[in-house]
Amino acid sequence: MAIKKGDVVQIITGSTKERGGDKGKTGQVLAILKDKKDVNKTRVIVEGVNLVTKHLKAGQTDKGAKTGGLVTAEAPIHISNVALVDPKSKKPTRLGSKEVEGKKVRIARKSGEQI
Repeated sequence: MAIKKGDVVQIITGSTKERGGDKGKTGQVLAILKDKKDVNKTRVIVEGVNLVTKHLKAGQTDKGAKTGGLVTAEAPIHISNVALVDPKSKKPTRLGSKEVEGKKVRIARKSGEQI
């Protein structure tokens, strides 16, 4: 898998920021959700992107504080809709790999920088 937890990615599909979408936004990968039955359904959760509002049922903690209400959280995005950001040029890039000192490392195709 090319994209890993902690990588900085950019959203490459969807509606633009002017139309209220997330295309062009960048963020760090918080989690990767793999589907056990179908490899093509892999999704990623990106920090600050694809925000949704969830309604939580009201309740109380042990100390009597109220819980629940509206909570904003990140929703998953299909892995094909994100691209890794080149550390040198800060633009989306494809990944490659090469062997350095006997270890296989990931490199950015645009600049050749190690990721």
